[in-house]
Amino acid sequence: MAAVTAPARTAAQHQSLLHFVGEGGWSDERVLGKVREMVLPAIVRAGPIEAWIIDDTGFPKQGRHSVGVARQYCGQLGKQDNCQVAVSLSLANRHASLPVAWRLYLPQEWAADRARRRKVGVPEDLDFRTKPEIALEQLRWACAAGLPRGVVLLDAGYGNNSELRADITALDLTYVAGILSTTTVWSPGAAPLPPKRWSGRGRPTTRLRRDARHQPVSVKELALGLSKRTWRRIEWREGSAEPLASRFARLRIRVAHRDDQRADLRPQEWLLIEWPKGEAEPTKYWLSTLPNDIAFHRLVDLAKLRWRIERDYQELKQEVGLGQFEGRGWRGFHHHATLCIAAYGFLISERETIPPCGPRATRFIPAAMLSDRYRPRGSAAAARASHPQLDRNHAPPPDCRSGQDSAAMPMLLSTNGKTLATEDFVMQ
Repeated sequence: MAAVTAPARTAAQHQSLLHFVGEGGWSDERVLGKVREMVLPAIVRAGPIEAWIIDDTGFPKQGRHSVGVARQYCGQLGKQDNCQVAVSLSLANRHASLPVAWRLYLPQEWAADRARRRKVGVPEDLDFRTKPEIALEQLRWACAAGLPRGVVLLDAGYGNNSELRADITALDLTYVAGILSTTTVWSPGAAPLPPKRWSGRGRPTTRLRRDARHQPVSVKELALGLSKRTWRRIEWREGSAEPLASRFARLRIRVAHRDDQRADLRPQEWLLIEWPKGEAEPTKYWLSTLPNDIAFHRLVDLAKLRWRIERDYQELKQEVGLGQFEGRGWRGFHHHATLCIAAYGFLISERETIPPCGPRATRFIPAAMLSDRYRPRGSAAAARASHPQLDRNHAPPPDCRSGQDSAAMPMLLSTNGKTLATEDFVMQ
């Protein structure tokens, strides 16, 4: 880029660009706001915003000096290792997703180390936040900003957090949240026992109760006990070779997490279970506060819409360079991500101009104009030459030689001056 923008002073321009990314005083929030303003209309033209997707992504790193680096789970590697992790909120439909909020997760060991924070430029007013707390801040910001609303989609890393789910509901948002198989719920029709009747002495009891015979069950145990008629095969989108489909079941349940410390019942919500054919047990579970009358296939469709962010993160890293930042500072990390998101947003907005993606499809390179007299080589021409052997468009059949066999001619002389016999040397 330095060579393109300043060919006469490439080295100096390269240093200027590094400073622009690593130390520039421009605002990430304002740039992302402008990107959102320009790109969201292109996304919405393909369909309304359907989901707000909370997710994080990891960047493997060596050493300990890059901001936020710690030994933690890295999704890119599928294991715990030395890496940075950023939390994001993306707006999505089936056409595309766009990150609208982005923040590096600062582990507690970093948040408490003033010397390391000062060295990499972590803002003074920034304190430790867990990933679910960062996600909740982003959701609150998006609500306050008036962004077009959608169903909040979370994987089990976030969806298994009961407090986060409750806070999402308090924001008047619905969710489809992945959960672990150990999550406990009350079976359909079951609920915790009411508080004990007041005896007239002391303070009246208000908490719900359980007893030895009245206990919640794990979602895995509940799924394994369902009848075969509960399961349905549902397709949710077209794959590269065939439609993607699996077996699903859904139930109306109440979450049981610490409800014996509550005075009121939790509301009912959907439990969605996926058990692919050929698997020994169910593989995925979701909780959802979507309406009671939502169609089964629509519930599955929204739960599976998280594939959008997985694909877009892959493109952001591989095509735009999101994972290639080599600096160490807080500001540079976020500036680099902002510029990558801006570049990705530009690509999203340009997709509809590339056939056959949208109604405004255009051809950047016009079709070449061919002369009326042009005949492809080997084609049967309408008007042949007067002499067939001179017809330049006529392709002789394979394995056939054109012309007649030529007579053998003496070509070389022997050392004694006599002509060599034609049977000794014939040139064809």
